[in-house]
Amino acid sequence: MQTNIMTLTEQQNFQERKRVALYARVSTTEQAEEGYSIDEQIRILRQWCECQGYEVYREYVDRGISGKSIQGRPALQQLLNDAKQKAFDMVLVWKTNRLSRNILDLLKIVNLLKQKNIAFKSYSENHETETASGQLHFNIMAAIAEFERANIAENVKMGMLARAKEGAWNGGQVLGYDTVEILSENRKKKSTMLVVNEKEAQTVRRIFQLYIEGNGYKSIANRLNKEGHRTKKNNFFSINAIKTILTNPIYVGYIRYNVRVDWSEKRRNNINPNPVIVKGQHTPIISEEVWEKAQTIMRNRSGKPNRIHSGEYPLTGLLKCPSCGAGMVLGRTTNRNKDGTKRVLEYYVCGAWKNKGTAVCRSNGIRTEYADSYVLNKIAMFANNDNLIKEIVEKINQGHRSVTEPLQKEYAALKKAIEAIQSKKDKVLGLYEDGVLSKEELMKRLAKLNDEKKLLDERIAPIEQQLGQVGKKEVSFQMVKEVMQNFVSCYKECITAEQRKRLLNLLINKITIADNKKIETIQIQLNNEVVKYFANKGEDKSSDEDDLSSPFSIYFDL
Repeated sequence: MQTNIMTLTEQQNFQERKRVALYARVSTTEQAEEGYSIDEQIRILRQWCECQGYEVYREYVDRGISGKSIQGRPALQQLLNDAKQKAFDMVLVWKTNRLSRNILDLLKIVNLLKQKNIAFKSYSENHETETASGQLHFNIMAAIAEFERANIAENVKMGMLARAKEGAWNGGQVLGYDTVEILSENRKKKSTMLVVNEKEAQTVRRIFQLYIEGNGYKSIANRLNKEGHRTKKNNFFSINAIKTILTNPIYVGYIRYNVRVDWSEKRRNNINPNPVIVKGQHTPIISEEVWEKAQTIMRNRSGKPNRIHSGEYPLTGLLKCPSCGAGMVLGRTTNRNKDGTKRVLEYYVCGAWKNKGTAVCRSNGIRTEYADSYVLNKIAMFANNDNLIKEIVEKINQGHRSVTEPLQKEYAALKKAIEAIQSKKDKVLGLYEDGVLSKEELMKRLAKLNDEKKLLDERIAPIEQQLGQVGKKEVSFQMVKEVMQNFVSCYKECITAEQRKRLLNLLINKITIADNKKIETIQIQLNNEVVKYFANKGEDKSSDEDDLSSPFSIYFDL
């Protein structure tokens, strides 16, 4: 009788295969200009795993996303969630900067993996973090990757600044013009130029004409919307859109660049007092005379003081218009009493109506006094009513269970099937060791079982993701009570209107209004930020792990 002996290495390859998570990412620019390919990255990583005898646990792919930040990358966030559950033994990437170009984010991710005894490896750079020397090498290369990103960004910015100073257009959409790609002299790099779009140019000229005739921003927006004019993205015109066009020198033939600096960190808040303004290479839409008239009117009007509104109006944006769903903003009407005196009434009105006119929506006004007192009283009453809180908590958890229980049952069944396949593998190996099966038959049966397991893995992956998104913990009565009561006490302790408004925006997702102009529902939101803030009685605390934790969001109506 022929005896077959499997080596210890072969048994380990079959029974203790290391589970590897593959991560690949490519930004739109890298895909277009550098030739990076996600499919090629995954192919190479899979091939490496096969050579090592490792099992590919799952492929995590983010397409068309920058590596500057780990936020906004769903596949990476899912990988981190799975890592916390110790779902795999190693994370493999084609190159370190696929994971992140930010050294702080890289170190956070690798530290999280290390805490779970999960190795990290870069295929093309031969980085690994399982040894002290490997960790040192990784840290050095992470720093180099971040330097490379900063250096590229600086060079791109310098190139765009140089183009702007030559009167060239750096790209982007603007009403009145089409952006056309042209080849530069060396026929390698593409650049853009502005070509007048005559249909849109008529809209621009109409805006300047109405403004010179004495119309205000809202009046112009309302008029344009009724006449059928639309923005570059085919939306209604707003007050801000009109003002932006009237202050943009591009329409008189000039290029303006670098108006705001440090955009990624400070957004609109860091205005450059000396932006680049030079004669452009494009054709102007309006004349110098029209431009100067418009700017003169604007300077004269800017000297007039803005209307001063008394009160706080903390529900602006939270209240939603019952007709179009836009956020409600402050509106005022002035009535005359019988004795001749004037009386000012304050309302929350539809923001779309106020900003874009009657072509878009109606005012749907609701008195500020009623709305403010109703919302605050409703929240305070709920916070101090244990029966109402218990009722809400039970509804939340019941809804949670109706979603998670079927998923958990299917997940358990698939897990059991995967375990059964592993048991079959063990039996097959036993038959081989007893000489019942040849090595050829063993490999054939194991290949079939591996194929079955692969299909089960593909079915279980999206279920794991769903379970991770809906969360694993039910809401407790104590948590809801603590959040609501701490909100009430924090609100009373607030000194400024800005602080009170911030608290309301933190706790409330939206407030809906019924047809009779009475408040219908107050939708409360519970998420990581809300619980963390109010559980600490207003102290905004955080930790490194919180930055990488999976978010949860629960809503309920009062």
